[in-house]
Amino acid sequence: MSQSITDLIPHRPPFLFVDEVVEHDAESLTARRTWRGDEDFYSGHYPGAPITPGVLLCEAVFQAGAAYLSLQVQAAGAEPGEGVPLLAKIGEVRFRNPVFPGDEVLITVNRKEAMGGFTMMTGKIQKADGTRVLSVSYSVAWKVPESK
Repeated sequence: MSQSITDLIPHRPPFLFVDEVVEHDAESLTARRTWRGDEDFYSGHYPGAPITPGVLLCEAVFQAGAAYLSLQVQAAGAEPGEGVPLLAKIGEVRFRNPVFPGDEVLITVNRKEAMGGFTMMTGKIQKADGTRVLSVSYSVAWKVPESK
């Protein structure tokens, strides 16, 4: 994949939880993330026994979905950076296994349907060894900011 993740979505460190897009097509995208032990949140979640917060795992899925939408918007002829993803709904989150510092995960998002300016998606995370981590359904809108 030739485009950097920062070319696709507006998120930046320390709130960027996707390292790279590894593949995508018209209906899905798969990204990779390695959770590094030096990330600040591990010092408080939990001291002495760090675990990646579930909300950040969900955010990684949402960021992968934003990358998917960005690629779709670009394929339709828009310029990179025209618009931002806005999360509209989250549902059916299921956590199966924890993610620890040093774990590499694959994040897969799938487009289910688009309606009324919203794209309904599902996402999942699994560890590099295939261990299931989480699944979630959600909706996203792609919005071009109004000029001030």
